[in-house]
Amino acid sequence: MRTTIRDIQKLKERGERIPMVTAYDYTSAQLADRAGVPLLLVGDSLGMVVLGYGSTVPVTLDEMVHHSKAVVRGSQQALVVGDLPFLTYASVDQAIHSAGRMLQEAGVQAVKLEGGVTVAPTVARLVALGIPVMGHIGYTPQSEHQIGRRVQGRQANEAGQLIEDALALEAAGAFAIVLELVPAPLAHAITARLHIPTIGIGAGVACDGQVQVWHDILGLYSDFTPRHTRRYAHLAETIGAALTSYVAEVRAGTFPTAEQSATMDEATLQAALDQVQAQPRD
Repeated sequence: MRTTIRDIQKLKERGERIPMVTAYDYTSAQLADRAGVPLLLVGDSLGMVVLGYGSTVPVTLDEMVHHSKAVVRGSQQALVVGDLPFLTYASVDQAIHSAGRMLQEAGVQAVKLEGGVTVAPTVARLVALGIPVMGHIGYTPQSEHQIGRRVQGRQANEAGQLIEDALALEAAGAFAIVLELVPAPLAHAITARLHIPTIGIGAGVACDGQVQVWHDILGLYSDFTPRHTRRYAHLAETIGAALTSYVAEVRAGTFPTAEQSATMDEATLQAALDQVQAQPRD
């Protein structure tokens, strides 16, 4: 049985930390689900780490639906949250259409959208229609051309706005809020004021939960580690070494061996060859 938004709320009420990780395909979803991750995010970060875009901005709703379907199929226990990509919730009607596709076509159990006070009416309408919504404030990647890739909320006016954004999202019915690249003391203050969980990424340990990108924590990049992450494995090196060995063995003719090959009765093969040789050619 899948985790529900009520289950996530109970984790906060009990003071239990909430781990969340991104997943973009069937295999990553299976592995995360088996590891007991209760929240999976099909993030529009797939634009960079899967599709090779320079940002999340080019990601389309069709791409999100496609990848979300695979994650839902690969998971059994986790609550799957799907991002609404850039400019797919610019109006309430558009948001309803986009979120509807994510739930009906992709099968996710909730959607995530970026913004605070300005998107609160949209959040309220989606929630009223039965669509669970996760908010996202602080550094919002879809707005990077406007705000830049930097920590948000270091100035008093910015910090105050983020607190207002969080309260507005909670009042609108969001079941949780991602705080990204927010100073730890500010994230602590926001978390203390909310009844719903906060999920941090680069926002310190006081958040109710943490979310990290699959490729970052598994070390699938050989030359880049964001400051806000920790590598729990170095899979780029492991995969690179494995592929190098594979290439060498294929070139040397040492793979495949008899162990990886199927056998055939010699008499049967000879009968087949005799049959082919007996057939006339045009």
